[in-house]
Amino acid sequence: MDWHNAALAVAGIIGSTVAIIHGVLTQRLMVQPLQARTAPPLAAPIRKLVGLLLQFSTFNWFVGGLALIIAAWTFGREAQLATGVLVGSSYLFGALGNLWATRGRHPGWALYGAALILIAYGLARPGG
Repeated sequence: MDWHNAALAVAGIIGSTVAIIHGVLTQRLMVQPLQARTAPPLAAPIRKLVGLLLQFSTFNWFVGGLALIIAAWTFGREAQLATGVLVGSSYLFGALGNLWATRGRHPGWALYGAALILIAYGLARPGG
């Protein structure tokens, strides 16, 4: 494994780890309180759907991290590029949204920013 593939794998590890932490905190700090407050006025299916929608980014970032790790070990150059662009766009949206929403007072934007730098390095191979 060269340094470019290692960078993709580390970006995947960062992304998946942050996703797990994000999922736990989202469940504790957002989903559970929201479901408790909306129990009488909202129907149960709607409350469940809101929780799933709040966790969608967690799922997306976790699976994206796994895809980067797999790409680093097994994918060819073109598949790595496609994986990096797709996962990188998701991480970029998360990093910018987090930076904007929290005005930089949250480590999520910096961690996904680091993952983006690693993805960019992993995809930037000399000679193609």
